[in-house]
Amino acid sequence: MRTDFLPVRAFASVPAKQLWRSVNAVCFDVDSTVCEDEGIDVLAEHSMNGNVKFEDALAARLDIIKPSRNDIQKCLLAHPPKLTRGMKELIATLHLNNIEVFLVSGGFRLMIEPVAELLNIPRRNIYANTIFFDAVGSYAGFDAAELTSRDGGKAEAIKLIKQTHGHEVIAMVGDGITDLQARPPADLFVGFGGIVTRAVVKQHADWFVTDFAELTNQLRLTN
Repeated sequence: MRTDFLPVRAFASVPAKQLWRSVNAVCFDVDSTVCEDEGIDVLAEHSMNGNVKFEDALAARLDIIKPSRNDIQKCLLAHPPKLTRGMKELIATLHLNNIEVFLVSGGFRLMIEPVAELLNIPRRNIYANTIFFDAVGSYAGFDAAELTSRDGGKAEAIKLIKQTHGHEVIAMVGDGITDLQARPPADLFVGFGGIVTRAVVKQHADWFVTDFAELTNQLRLTN
């Protein structure tokens, strides 16, 4: 992905930390942001660094893995969600301030729903990819109509969130190129480097953090 033409955010004159304290909603990436791990193959890793279109990486990954419903259930049992340090406190503080939280991910809904449950985020606030299974639970493809299944899909998801929920100021928090692509329509992009630091994300983020306590502490300044 080229970055020399990345648009300026709508509230460019407002300092990022001040804008963070004014958000009505926050959208989080999940892999390597909300959760520590990121179950992706080499092609998907290229996508996160901007070398391959996301939809191509997603299709290639699923064609290799072909996960059945049983495979996913076993994976969740063997590897329950491991929240990134400080995430639970941050989400609790956002909720305390009546700031709505969404999970906007290129990952899979079945694997993200347990994460949402841990954080008291309603399932309706998940924007992620849907895997199809046949009658016996074998992999049967994925829903290419999901916004997050394609390059630039997170921006489309946030645009839809703004339209349907009426939030005036939305922040996107994430570690990858697909998260950076979401601003605009996101009004603020917070790059997260606590698990992995991507140079282009660090360079172009409105605010770059490596510890979620930084975000939590800024919200507490409003109380």
